[in-house]
Amino acid sequence: MHILDIPIDNLTREEILVRVKVFLDEPKFHQIATVNPEFLVESERNENFRAVLEQCDLRVADGFGIALAFFLKDEKLKCRFPGADLMDEVIHKTSLPRRLIKAGGRGLSVYLAIRKDGLSSFEEIKFALLKKYPNLKINGADIDPKIHDSQFMIHDSIVFCNFGAPAQELFLAKLKNNPGNVRLAMGVGGSFDYLTGKQKRAPEWLRTIGLEWLWRLVQQPKRFKRIFDATIVFFFKVLTKG
Repeated sequence: MHILDIPIDNLTREEILVRVKVFLDEPKFHQIATVNPEFLVESERNENFRAVLEQCDLRVADGFGIALAFFLKDEKLKCRFPGADLMDEVIHKTSLPRRLIKAGGRGLSVYLAIRKDGLSSFEEIKFALLKKYPNLKINGADIDPKIHDSQFMIHDSIVFCNFGAPAQELFLAKLKNNPGNVRLAMGVGGSFDYLTGKQKRAPEWLRTIGLEWLWRLVQQPKRFKRIFDATIVFFFKVLTKG
């Protein structure tokens, strides 16, 4: 299915996890994007971002608005997989249901590309991850996305970047030219801030009924324009363009 001309992979949760396992087993670079309405609106303004989304190896639906867009196009979205949850699954279990494979336990290591001026530092995120996954091998750094061109070699298998869209997707796409040992790269936005407790995630019932945007607006009023884009602007474009 294409929403605003960007393909969204309409897969079940199990199919997504199988795809992730394949990526981690293949000795080559793969990029995942967890696509929400804000991504799609931004992609219409930013040709480089649009190109990266089109070239990703997997585009997972993240956001209630994507499910509604599918409904408006007479198709049912099989699974909405928020980036914070998919990140946790990548680390915790990356195989078929009931078969747990921890990244640390299978010799895979994780690199964290952390926004230097973000709420959570690399050391804080590393500490929080090790509390949850004591055997996880973690490397990374606090990076200024404005001056860093990602032209360096990463020797870890998994890369998570929290620069926010579109900066994180553009940063990760550049790694494809010099991938080192990277097999899976994914932007995670504010997911680490939930892990460190710097931000509170919306209650599950709010996420289920599609009102996570309201929770974010109350928590961070400065996000008004982004939320306006992800709601009003997005649905106007879906209804008029598809």
